[in-house]
Amino acid sequence: MSAATLLENQAVSQAAATSAAPPHGAPREVLSFKLGAEEYGIDILKVQEIRGYEQPTRIANAPGFMKGVVNLRGVIVPIVDMRLRFALDDVKYDAFTVVIILNVAGRTVGVVVDSVSDVLELHADQIKPAPEFNGSIDSTYITGLGTVKSGDGERMLILMDIERMMSSAEMGLMDAF
Repeated sequence: MSAATLLENQAVSQAAATSAAPPHGAPREVLSFKLGAEEYGIDILKVQEIRGYEQPTRIANAPGFMKGVVNLRGVIVPIVDMRLRFALDDVKYDAFTVVIILNVAGRTVGVVVDSVSDVLELHADQIKPAPEFNGSIDSTYITGLGTVKSGDGERMLILMDIERMMSSAEMGLMDAF
């Protein structure tokens, strides 16, 4: 990745984090979910519903992370397995595997995750900016890192701009912004 591309990606990430932020002082509500050992958070306002995993109908020549489509009350919904999208090794479909149905950029899209944890309120002091990786890791879709008290310790959430990710050209789901 070139230095110009890296700077452009950082500017886009910062702009996304700023535009997606709630009004000053208002908590940000996120849906937390697990992919492998990591926990992620997405804006709750993008979530339409959460469903148990059912085998979608495969689409010929679709990328490997595109599991297929399902008919959701008359709407054909593409299903993306986020574990495959992030190249996780151990992808199993079990009783905890769920599909988060999202409304992003005017489209309905489903994402497969290992499990859903909670809906959390994050205040500004609980959200840190996304780290800079100097091009070694694509952090375009990471808007920040949230910390949540859990028992005696804290757990960290990777906060994602799910709309930007689903709208990206590499996903092939819709026109990119």
